[in-house]
Amino acid sequence: MTTHLVGLGVLVVVGAVYPLVFPGALTIAITVLLFAGWATAWDVLGGWNGQVSLGHASFVGLGAYVVAIGASHGIAPWWALPLAAVAAAVLAYGWGWTTFRLRGPYFSLSTIAVAEILRLIAINEGWLTGGATGVFIATLPEPFGIDLFSRTAQFYLALAFAAGVIATVIVVSRIRFGYQLRAVREDEEAAMAAGLDPTGVKLRAFMLSAALTAVGGGLYGMVLAFIEPHVIFSLLLSVQIALTAIIGGRGTVWGPAVGALILVGAGEAFRTTFAQANLLIYGVLILAVVLFVPRGIVGELVRRHVRRRYARRAQS
Repeated sequence: MTTHLVGLGVLVVVGAVYPLVFPGALTIAITVLLFAGWATAWDVLGGWNGQVSLGHASFVGLGAYVVAIGASHGIAPWWALPLAAVAAAVLAYGWGWTTFRLRGPYFSLSTIAVAEILRLIAINEGWLTGGATGVFIATLPEPFGIDLFSRTAQFYLALAFAAGVIATVIVVSRIRFGYQLRAVREDEEAAMAAGLDPTGVKLRAFMLSAALTAVGGGLYGMVLAFIEPHVIFSLLLSVQIALTAIIGGRGTVWGPAVGALILVGAGEAFRTTFAQANLLIYGVLILAVVLFVPRGIVGELVRRHVRRRYARRAQS
């Protein structure tokens, strides 16, 4: 745990000085931090608990719309973000209670369906969401004179979000709940025989993952300043969040953050360097990681570290 806390401290310190050193590269950094937070939140359910979701864009969109609708009614983001987290947790509870009795790929398919339902609601309930044309976030209050539309302020908010989610996972991985998550992931029947309620454990994981994701979605809405349902609830965004955690290493503290740095950074580099060929090279990179390091980058490093440690013990 000490190593993780040191890494978290390094992230905060580096993030604190980043805008001073690279003031012209804040947008890409905000994207990396948001995806790091979303993927780490996704990993609470998809990695630590083993329940793969392909619908986390629904929580991103829910958070963004809560902030946007709140702003149109004079509700400040620091009130709207907790409200978004609560709304996402309630949605996850109802969603999970209905679908966690499904086995195999059926839960993953249900997550796609729920995200699509929310997209259709956002399109058809124009009186609330602006409909298919979307909704602008025109004004936001300025706490202590801070412009929340400025990229610097948004960077520090994204940094706080990513650091907060990673800190949450560090704590969860070391407490009883974290061990319950891993027990259910490895063998539900054995966990049940040991006295655990697998559905209850998965519900708590889903609610925590959803609430954290929705907070990041609210920040994303502030960054975009315009929310359009076809984009914010898209399957592509859900897949990107899941891929970020899988490529980095599921069930690890730092895997999703490393995945965000690699995928978002590589995507931006390929787009500017290779122009039309960027998607091909991006796809080859993902394929190479899946084929040669199926545990993810950090997952493979952890595996090799554990093997070396046991080998030294066997020799001593």
